[in-house]
Amino acid sequence: MSDIREQVSDRYGEIAESGGACCGSDAGTGGSPTGLVDHATAIGYDPDDLATLPEGANLGLGCGNPTSLTLIAEGMTVVDLGSGAGVDCFIASPKVGSNGQVIGVDMTDAMLEKARTFATDHNYENVEFRKGFIEELPLDDDSVDLIISNCVINLSPDKQTVFGEIARVLKPGGRAAISDIVLLKALPEKLVADFEAYCGCVSGALLIHEYLGHAMAAGMNVERADRKAYDVMAVLGCSPEASKLLEQVPEDFEGAEHVASLDLLLNMPAVLQQACCDPSSGCC
Repeated sequence: MSDIREQVSDRYGEIAESGGACCGSDAGTGGSPTGLVDHATAIGYDPDDLATLPEGANLGLGCGNPTSLTLIAEGMTVVDLGSGAGVDCFIASPKVGSNGQVIGVDMTDAMLEKARTFATDHNYENVEFRKGFIEELPLDDDSVDLIISNCVINLSPDKQTVFGEIARVLKPGGRAAISDIVLLKALPEKLVADFEAYCGCVSGALLIHEYLGHAMAAGMNVERADRKAYDVMAVLGCSPEASKLLEQVPEDFEGAEHVASLDLLLNMPAVLQQACCDPSSGCC
């Protein structure tokens, strides 16, 4: 697991330093502002929200918009798993207000440095960024109102533990709003073994029933699970791995039959059911 983490962190560190993915630009030169905005709008972001972001915060790495899946309200504590340069944290910031808090968790130093600089330079006083793994969240039990995450959990080599951590830190009645990549059926072996496909959010993805199963096994309820199927290029969006990955795709590979984007809304039960032991206790 540590090898995968290190390779993913190195790759996303390169993206942070280059200024973004390759939307609207020649590969390797970083994303153009226009292309990055077009990508973000296409996957569900409100142009008005995008207009409030610090220049350079949008790196073109998402596959959906988790901030749109449920209400972010005044006073909430919101945590973004794999926060990157801070896009979703900065969108959540004015919604939680001065009485709320937004915490971004990321394992990549270059991303954290970029996000912290944006937060300081643009006076996001209710936003902080913590270094950590999503399998070992640097957060207290029952301390979070809302978890958000955008195309990150698929990169974890231990997704079951990630959902266990989400359940641990959510308050009773708390929610998790997740946009991610899932599989509709197994990938060709050539793609599964390809690290470019892993960093491109494809080969590390789970079959959709396995993904949902991990969430439910952690004790959460599924409120919403909306699937959107795309071809390979659309799934990868602006991924720097897109051109390399497509060289590995078999000619007869139909991306929309295998890969989909998932908008998922989970909740922790407000009251945990007690195990039935003594019938006279009244718990049965």
